[in-house]
Amino acid sequence: MRIGDLEGRKIGICASGGLDSKSVTTRLREEGLDVIAFIADLAQPDESDVHDIPRRMAPTGAPTRVVDLKESMAKAAMMVVKAQARYDGGYWNTTGIARAVKVHGLLGAMQAEGCTVLAHGATGRGNDQLRFERYTNVLAPDMKVYAPWRDPGLLTQFPGRKEMVAYLRAKGIEASTGPAKRYSTDANLAGLSHEAEDLESLETPATIVTPTMGVWPQDAPDRIETVSLRYEKGVCVELNGKRLGPVEMLLEANTVAGRNGVGITSALENRIIGTKSRGVYEAPGMELLGRGLESIYQAVLDRRAALLFRDLSKLVADSIYDGRIFDPAPRAALAAIDLMAAKASGRVEFGLYKGNVFFQQMTDVAGSLYNQADASMEASEGLNPTSSQGYVEIQKVEAVALARAGQIVAPSW
Repeated sequence: MRIGDLEGRKIGICASGGLDSKSVTTRLREEGLDVIAFIADLAQPDESDVHDIPRRMAPTGAPTRVVDLKESMAKAAMMVVKAQARYDGGYWNTTGIARAVKVHGLLGAMQAEGCTVLAHGATGRGNDQLRFERYTNVLAPDMKVYAPWRDPGLLTQFPGRKEMVAYLRAKGIEASTGPAKRYSTDANLAGLSHEAEDLESLETPATIVTPTMGVWPQDAPDRIETVSLRYEKGVCVELNGKRLGPVEMLLEANTVAGRNGVGITSALENRIIGTKSRGVYEAPGMELLGRGLESIYQAVLDRRAALLFRDLSKLVADSIYDGRIFDPAPRAALAAIDLMAAKASGRVEFGLYKGNVFFQQMTDVAGSLYNQADASMEASEGLNPTSSQGYVEIQKVEAVALARAGQIVAPSW
């Protein structure tokens, strides 16, 4: 759609209160269009007071609604941890899952106010344009989508930040380019993504990023901090003896892991549209909670279940990244993961030290398949080592057959 196609329609714009949001909203209002701005409260740590955004948006003339999605964001993040759904380079795709939460939550609010068009500020070069539009398509097929930064008219009028500032100032609206940017940031309760600007060069070190949710490992304390986590059916419910709900759990985990330099990742990922993108990611709480659950999964999943889990986990991770988490395949995968997580209950203790998370102990895992006596290399009441003789001889039959048939070739190391 172009701006000329919006006449007679009520538009809900996903806004942030920044320069882009104010420029696009003001421009739509200039056309005489009926516009409402919607702000998603995802407990984004880079926003000191999300309820201050309506004040910043007020000069545009559009009413602004703040939609509280913190609980939804926290539950979605816990789902990602349960699925161990990391993307390219092993990072937690906090932005991808936040788009699902945001569109799902804002669509309901927009429809309640009679909006028939969702407008978003994603560029025409990245993943988010596809996520915003596909989620709108599958959740509200009759809702139209307007992407200002794919509208040739707006791209011509606003080729950069200087032009947006000049436009707003001409309208009597406070605007500034702000300090020189070295990268852009997208934030929510689960984590932050940093990309673009100086980070586009592979010669730029990741450490140009100033962490928001913690510190770089070299700046963490010179001591080990012990952390205790308790899980019930794949969900962390207790941290250091405190039983917490999803929002409070993530906030506390972010604080504890963040101050120890945990959860900062640099990745060169494969975008949906086929290009590669370089990013630096912060997800301290997700990394801590994810590592704890990973330890319990190692105790409760048998060999074949673990293999299946890895395949399902990748399917879920790719679906989150691609904007397809509500589709049938990932929903089926998540149902299977719930089944395997049903026995993932117990307590794990870690030591945190300068970005490292190392195992200290695991207790109360009733579903554990680990038997110390069976695994022992010492004399025990467990597995009788002489019982392995028959199994070894059975394995020998195939090995000898392969060798005699000339099907074994050793490399020239």
